[in-house]
Amino acid sequence: MSSSHFAYWPKRVSKSLTIPEATLYDNLVVSAKRYPNKTAIEYYGASKTYKQLLQEVDCLAGYLEHKLRVEPGERVMLFMQNSPQYVIAFYAILRVRGIVVPINPMNTTHELEYYINDCEIKTAIIGQELSPQIEPLQGTSGLKHLVVASYSEYLPAMPLVTDLAAEMIAPKKVYENDHIFYWEDAIHAELTPSSYEGKPEDTAVLPYTSGTTGLPKGCIHTHKTVQANVVGSAVWMNISANAVNFSTLPLFHVTGMVHGMHTPILTGSSMVMLTRWNRNHACKLIEKYKCSHWVNISTMLIDFLGNPALNTDDIKSLENIAGGGAPLPEAVGEQLFQLTGLKFVEGYGLSETIAQTHFNPPDRPKLQCLGIPSFDVDARIIDPITTKQLNVGEVGEIVVNGPQVFKGYFNRPEETNDAFIEIDGKQFFRTGDIGRFDEEGYYFIVDRVKRMINASGFKVWPTEVENLLYKHPAIQQACVVSKPDEKRGETVKAYVILNPIYSDKVNEEDIIEWAKEHMASYKYPRYVEFIDKLPTTASGKVLWRTLQEAEWNKVEQLKE
Repeated sequence: MSSSHFAYWPKRVSKSLTIPEATLYDNLVVSAKRYPNKTAIEYYGASKTYKQLLQEVDCLAGYLEHKLRVEPGERVMLFMQNSPQYVIAFYAILRVRGIVVPINPMNTTHELEYYINDCEIKTAIIGQELSPQIEPLQGTSGLKHLVVASYSEYLPAMPLVTDLAAEMIAPKKVYENDHIFYWEDAIHAELTPSSYEGKPEDTAVLPYTSGTTGLPKGCIHTHKTVQANVVGSAVWMNISANAVNFSTLPLFHVTGMVHGMHTPILTGSSMVMLTRWNRNHACKLIEKYKCSHWVNISTMLIDFLGNPALNTDDIKSLENIAGGGAPLPEAVGEQLFQLTGLKFVEGYGLSETIAQTHFNPPDRPKLQCLGIPSFDVDARIIDPITTKQLNVGEVGEIVVNGPQVFKGYFNRPEETNDAFIEIDGKQFFRTGDIGRFDEEGYYFIVDRVKRMINASGFKVWPTEVENLLYKHPAIQQACVVSKPDEKRGETVKAYVILNPIYSDKVNEEDIIEWAKEHMASYKYPRYVEFIDKLPTTASGKVLWRTLQEAEWNKVEQLKE
């Protein structure tokens, strides 16, 4: 392990952290005792204190336990957009010692069916606008109970902005379904849950990721693995109870989950929450609530800074802007610095590490850089084939050992075993990302071992998209690759061989429109190209990398 990065470690910050022997729910209890009347959540003009937040968490927990019979260790789906209800539901599941399964609200019925079956989900807590996607699965899977929430229940009579999305202002729906339960009823029942016996070693959350097979896998995270990054982010980013966190990243995603929800709750600071990203709303709310800390993604920041209505005075309260998911273009970083005097602090992590394993030092960040290893993280570069350890400037696979590393993939012992390697008597997680570190110990990403498309920070797995495309009767064969995209960084392209009988019946746009209806919006191919045959090996394996390289070479040739 190189220790050169310690030379640039933030001043006044310890180089190691002791992780509390407490659970995430304990964090909420402590903050509610310390700051009962302090605002926990600001939601478009409506406020909720820590005392109120804890009360509603316990009420929903009582309902889950006594009415819906959720048991300790049971996996409960959380399928909802950012909202006060998301936070309440997450902590209520933890309160009954359940396991949160956070799912991207853009997923379709077909995609949801996989998660429900994989995790044996019996109960789901959802936003009501998502009921059409999940309600059909109540009769065809193990899913029994839906708790449905409408965001409008938590909005003020006169929201601070007038152009909210339709699903946010929609009134509560009434369902003719005995197995759908209403959020309002659950809270007002005021059922008291059993005494809390949670342990740091309990599994807390199963965020899903994907591997080279393309099938999503649940990452087993205990309270302790999550706490490592929650406490680490609070210390690294200097977040105190007086901080005001702008929570704009989706909370189902590990970065949003840790930085937009868990860290504020640990510190007793406020969350200013957006359900849907809107750069005009963002500007207004930062100014109104004097937001100090904002963890985002580069595409979000690019859009925000591109707003012609942006006034520097409106965002002068910001003290720290950080993010990850995709590198921030150097020109945008310079623009941010000119506007605010702040340098963008990039980090790096995965679902398997519940967000960061690397962070740039806030007072000495480098652009388009993963940063230096976080608290108690041993990061190394190895040759992905020989596993030989590499040195400064040499390119290889990034492997990490640290307190935030997951315990394995849910119900997948072989894939768990393959994900780790032993070095010097320690277990290291193989990230699948190709990188290097410089003489100062800063890490940079170069490429990916895994076949993954990073579209605006969302991970798209080509095999999964291909499997869905094969459901179209006109498609005989498909190969999905990434295509450079000015806005998204990368986007999705599908090379398609048509079944002969459809050759004159469908066009590329037809396939795109079909895919848009059958896949999450971040997954579906934005480009389709019909071809007669795919490049293959002698054994018939598709040479996807050949198509991938050709796609990126087109861009390079245009530059020349």
